[in-house]
Amino acid sequence: MRTRLTLVCAALTLAACASQPRSAQQDAGPTAFAQGGAATYGRPVKVMIVTMFAPEAKTWLDRLGPWESVTIAGLSPDYPNVQCNADDVCVMTTGMGHANAAASTMALAFAPQFDLRKTYFLIAGIAGVNPEHGTIGSAAWSEWLVDFGLQWEIDGDGRPRGWRTGYLGINTKSPNDKPALDYRTEVFHLNPRLTSAAWAISRDVPLADSTQAQAARAKYAYAPANRPPTVIRCDSVADDTWWSGKALGARASEFTRQLTGGQGVYCMTQQEDNATFEALSRAARAQRVDLDRVAVLRAGSDFDRPHAGESNAANLLNYASQGGFAPALENLFRAGHPLVQTIVTHWSEWQDGIPANSSAASPR
Repeated sequence: MRTRLTLVCAALTLAACASQPRSAQQDAGPTAFAQGGAATYGRPVKVMIVTMFAPEAKTWLDRLGPWESVTIAGLSPDYPNVQCNADDVCVMTTGMGHANAAASTMALAFAPQFDLRKTYFLIAGIAGVNPEHGTIGSAAWSEWLVDFGLQWEIDGDGRPRGWRTGYLGINTKSPNDKPALDYRTEVFHLNPRLTSAAWAISRDVPLADSTQAQAARAKYAYAPANRPPTVIRCDSVADDTWWSGKALGARASEFTRQLTGGQGVYCMTQQEDNATFEALSRAARAQRVDLDRVAVLRAGSDFDRPHAGESNAANLLNYASQGGFAPALENLFRAGHPLVQTIVTHWSEWQDGIPANSSAASPR
């Protein structure tokens, strides 16, 4: 799984706090920080856009400014500031990979500079794409987040007969067994109403493409791999290890089905989403954020497996030649901005939760 680099450098239960009674002090404002006995009150944020590296942030920063820069202790030294505009939309960058995502998100969630209790979080980044469910440039809203890295692995050359890969769930006996979820971060279920609303708002937006991406997808003999990109609904798997191959892709699909009770459909592969969501989950337990207000959008920058006649190694080593990097970055904005704009423009309807008329059912 992987968040894609530049061309040059190349949960199951939602928001436990929402069902618990709140004290009068908690209703009065942020309570986690006090100075001299007085509560400190941060800036309310309507939407926090969470990006993982500079090009993902740039697609928002170039369009939604001017910006006020807010320095937050504990963020990545590469991205120490959160940028906020006059509409109370902010952009932060975690740094790539599980460790950076978790640490930066935790620092943000407990920063006294912000009041995030009513904030909508949009996690928006590029990813590898499963050609069975999307194509280069596709923008996918996810309802399930699966950590593909939390598995046992044996040398693939010595795997038992009948196993497609060397992966199996932790403390299981075969790839067919569902693990016990002892880590509590293996799978998260996002608020389906918000996912549905985000998809409904953005599903008809035209997406960017490139001639290089068109040539790359034309090498695949099946749909939707060889079709133009669209806004879709399917799910995201995280792993700090980049990989390439049909067998590994099949395992990602199988593992997603196991951990979601058959409801999840794997289409995007990245590095950070489970780590980011777990950090937000811990903040939610402290009543700093609302997990019902978290959305995940990933745009495919390259395929997770080769086309017929191409090797697994060539697909991985030459990923940049597929031409999906620039369209994927652009499509994060095209698919994500309608949700951001809707929330800000209709804040009176969204501030207390997702409006009843905002969601639409969609095929998965």
